[in-house]
Amino acid sequence: MKRAGCLLFAALPVVITAAFYAFAPAHSQGSEADGPPSVSGMSRAEAKARAEKAEDDEVIAGLPPGLAAPAKKELAQRIVASAENSTLDWTSSYGYIEDIGDGQGYTAGIIGFCTGTHDLLTLVERYTKAHPHNGLARYLPALRAVDGTDSHKGLDPGFTAAWKTEARVPAFRKAQVEERDRVYFNPAVRLAKLDGLGTLGQFIYYDAMVFHGPGIDADGFYGLRDRALKEADTPSEGGSEKAYLDVFLDIRRKEMTTKKPGIDTTRIDTAQRQWLYDGNMKLSTPLVWKVYGETYKVP
Repeated sequence: MKRAGCLLFAALPVVITAAFYAFAPAHSQGSEADGPPSVSGMSRAEAKARAEKAEDDEVIAGLPPGLAAPAKKELAQRIVASAENSTLDWTSSYGYIEDIGDGQGYTAGIIGFCTGTHDLLTLVERYTKAHPHNGLARYLPALRAVDGTDSHKGLDPGFTAAWKTEARVPAFRKAQVEERDRVYFNPAVRLAKLDGLGTLGQFIYYDAMVFHGPGIDADGFYGLRDRALKEADTPSEGGSEKAYLDVFLDIRRKEMTTKKPGIDTTRIDTAQRQWLYDGNMKLSTPLVWKVYGETYKVP
């Protein structure tokens, strides 16, 4: 049975009653997206394919820009950077690279491409195809060998220095942005719009795509969305946007803590969840949030 359309407020000091949401209309007030075709009945693989292809371009073009609007997209990158790199200046992270001990090898660049999760390999392969003589090309055999593991074999000791050096090259910076958009931002925003979600919901999908990866396994983004669909209807199915997003965040938070007990979940608790409970469905500024105990503000 899908969860009833009400939010749970006990954990946060927000002066809104649960009754409001329990009797809210299917499309919550403040929702920007209205009328896209439902893709909720698709399998995980079908939903991923739909999110990554252009067949819905005409439908998407007829909807409000939402998170794809330039100012909102910039805001999204700043919010993600606050959680990924503890900064609002996402452009300072092109040269970032370290092994953070999460079992995914080196994490690098503006969105946390990882040597163990295929996306860093794909980035370097695509970049090398366009720029064959770049400083990372010689590491491609090693990157292919360690893909799917946390190994540094063939990468140490020179790969981190090579990454930092290449990150000064405008073409590689452009390649990082393009890969971020191709793999994470664009599919997340497109699918969120097809699910009938407004700007905040689009960001919630995007951040989940970044953190959990664009995979169809149970712990990947499409797996989490599939689990949420079993408990709540999306707006495109006639459900409450706020109730659906509350369920999605519940499932995402549980996955985070199951995989790594004790993990800091403030990117949800004192950011996305707070905006949802405040009714900031358009992700309007000024915006204030906390991640890892640090307060961030965007005027």
